[in-house]
Amino acid sequence: MKKHYILLLLSLLIGLFIYLFFRTEKTVINELVINIISLENYLNIKKWILAHIVLNNHIIYSLPEGLWVFCISVTSKNLFIRVRDLTIQCIYIPLVFAIGLELFQLVHITKGRFDIWDILFSLLFWLVANYLLKYSSEKQHIIKPFNQRSMICILSYAIVYLAHVWE
Repeated sequence: MKKHYILLLLSLLIGLFIYLFFRTEKTVINELVINIISLENYLNIKKWILAHIVLNNHIIYSLPEGLWVFCISVTSKNLFIRVRDLTIQCIYIPLVFAIGLELFQLVHITKGRFDIWDILFSLLFWLVANYLLKYSSEKQHIIKPFNQRSMICILSYAIVYLAHVWE
């Protein structure tokens, strides 16, 4: 896992960059940054970046979700949750979460706009994390024992909250 930390960090930083400068200021992470550096400084930096970097809509709106699914999938490898006699492999949770969220948006249960590209990016990055990225470790319950591996996985899931949009 440790050799993947750089790849995970890079993926999260790319997603953060897109959220900070190409998405709405109403996300939790943008509100936090604005509170730290001021709205005026944030808008000046954003204006400069938007003038110098052009990204297409698939990169702006679908890539961050794919990168998040990638990171969560890598940190979830070989972890499981046991509920009575049912064992759930955590590697499947990010994919189910991403596709489920899109389906909820399709039927207007949650805010947002259904986008097939989000599903495709999530599926692609999940496949890369699950089948192309080698990671050998012991199978472990996600909480028992609670260790560094568990903490990193759970924190990876918590990062999704930073993309939440305030009303």
